[in-house]
Amino acid sequence: MDVAGQAPVALAVSGGGDSLALAWLARHWRRNLLALVVDHGLRPESGAEAQLTLERLHAMDVPARLLTLIGLTKGPAMAARARTARYARMVQACQQEGCVDLLLGHQADDQAETAWMRANAGSGPDGLAGMGWISHTPDVRLVRPLLAVSRTALRNTLRQAGLAWVDDPSNQDMRAERVRVRAALQQSHLSEQFWCMAMDAGCARMARDRAQAASLARRCVFFPQGWVGLGATLPEPAVLSGLIRSVGGQQYPPAPAAVARLCQKGGAGGTLAGTRLARWRDEWFVIREQAAVAAPVVASPGALWDSRFVLHAPSALLRCGVYVGAAGYGLERRVRAGWPALFCASLPALWWQGQIVAVPHLGWCRTAEWAGAFFEFKPPVSVTGLGVYGCKKGHDGNYIGPAD
Repeated sequence: MDVAGQAPVALAVSGGGDSLALAWLARHWRRNLLALVVDHGLRPESGAEAQLTLERLHAMDVPARLLTLIGLTKGPAMAARARTARYARMVQACQQEGCVDLLLGHQADDQAETAWMRANAGSGPDGLAGMGWISHTPDVRLVRPLLAVSRTALRNTLRQAGLAWVDDPSNQDMRAERVRVRAALQQSHLSEQFWCMAMDAGCARMARDRAQAASLARRCVFFPQGWVGLGATLPEPAVLSGLIRSVGGQQYPPAPAAVARLCQKGGAGGTLAGTRLARWRDEWFVIREQAAVAAPVVASPGALWDSRFVLHAPSALLRCGVYVGAAGYGLERRVRAGWPALFCASLPALWWQGQIVAVPHLGWCRTAEWAGAFFEFKPPVSVTGLGVYGCKKGHDGNYIGPAD
């Protein structure tokens, strides 16, 4: 229900059948909505399609906002780059509007396709769970309420309501893996089988997440510097995998086989997915690998560096020429506050006129004026999933399921 003064619920609406059905259904649930329509500019007709979608949303009495992507070009990995840019722009809009939830139009057939692709790619058990009904990110909660509803059912809903939608021609491009998988599932009539597999894998994933969270709480120490102390012995590979993803600022965990090989090295340690497994004072630590950190970025309030650290500092402090980069190996022992140089090399630091002026995580700054800056460790994905996966597969009146 709507509450006075509450931020709207955001919807990602491309204008296609799935997202437009999401908007139509959401309008029968809440009034305080905000549809986000992204014009990616990759096709000549994308602008006109975005305007048409805005008109259709207006006719539904759904408030909408147009978001235009600038600088996105065709080329290698275009779909992935467009998806990343689209989500980043929508998350930014959610932050501006105070939206906590962003509803997405992924449906049951999308889930079956995802499960097929991940099975073919040899994904681990977490990957086979597919997309989460609820996924937590540092900035917004992603909600997919249509994962049990088929593509056919959603379009039938729109037809019954007398509503039209936009068909993206890229959905017919057989060069795309998902399009090929979609065609294969339609021919094999296996959509529901893969959907059910994802639901079972999702339930198992949530059970593992709970167990891993309990294990982390018992044995691991999380440092604001982005390090994790593991104690005298290594945790099981599944737990270590989540730690590597978080410390490395990755969206996805490393391959299970690679984590298993790292654990088998025993006392040798090693590197994986931008992190280093290091031993210090008879304990294991997961730290960031200095050679893998991101390039420097201009220092501005809220600047994100290395996909993990958010800068908080007064605007007046961040004068022209100040940037954020890795501290490197040149820190004096007294500055490192007792921590090894290996650990400190990947810490975020403020640089100005070619020299480090502050390493907030070590409580050090060259002069007092830089003391007002600090970095918040904010990895893109939490160590444990914290998402909602799977569902009860009972065929009741509210269940439709994927269509073959």
